[in-house]
Amino acid sequence: MIKLYHGSTKIVDHPEFGIGNPKNDYGLGFYCTQDLEMAKEWACTDDRSGFANSYLLDAGGLSTLDLNGEDYHILNWLAVLLDNRVFELNGGLPLAAKEYVLDNYLPEYNNYDIIKGYRADDSYFSFSRDFLNGTISLEQLGVAMRLGKLGEQVVLKSHEAFEAITFVDAERAERDLYYPKRMSRDRKAREEYRKQKEINEVATGTYIIDIIRQGWKNDDARLRQDIS
Repeated sequence: MIKLYHGSTKIVDHPEFGIGNPKNDYGLGFYCTQDLEMAKEWACTDDRSGFANSYLLDAGGLSTLDLNGEDYHILNWLAVLLDNRVFELNGGLPLAAKEYVLDNYLPEYNNYDIIKGYRADDSYFSFSRDFLNGTISLEQLGVAMRLGKLGEQVVLKSHEAFEAITFVDAERAERDLYYPKRMSRDRKAREEYRKQKEINEVATGTYIIDIIRQGWKNDDARLRQDIS
């Protein structure tokens, strides 16, 4: 049994399969976290309080894709993001980079019951876009993904996963307390990222144009090194 939390402006006592935004990080699904405090931050908007809904998930027999696991690397995560989220990219290198990442690093993720991985909020989204634009290296992207501890998410994808979740209760998340925490976490990540971005890695870093020109494939051992 896994304890999960879903931050929302309302109480969600019966998550419904097939409901939601298909343009979220990993497509249509029910997005949760295993961190209660993180759920409370996600629940609050700039003008509204919310709720951290808690659940028990019986994961026995369910298949899980862990994009932060040892079998995957950061470009697998980026490929799933590119397959779902809308990126505003100019022509030339960014579009070529998107096509290359999708062609070479996109895992078969739609047949899993559960997906675990980074949450691509505004900060992580901008880090990814900078990498595709060729303004930061793969190594800098690896560092950026750990900045500010912006959170990991657990996403229920299949009908079977929705059948295996049980609502427990909902805890109030006060906007005056948790929205500032959310903004502070984001600001910290952006400030640390700004410092990382100022480091000139042109001579030593690996950029998307290098990956394309050298033809790195999904099984390239260099992608599974601790690039951070």
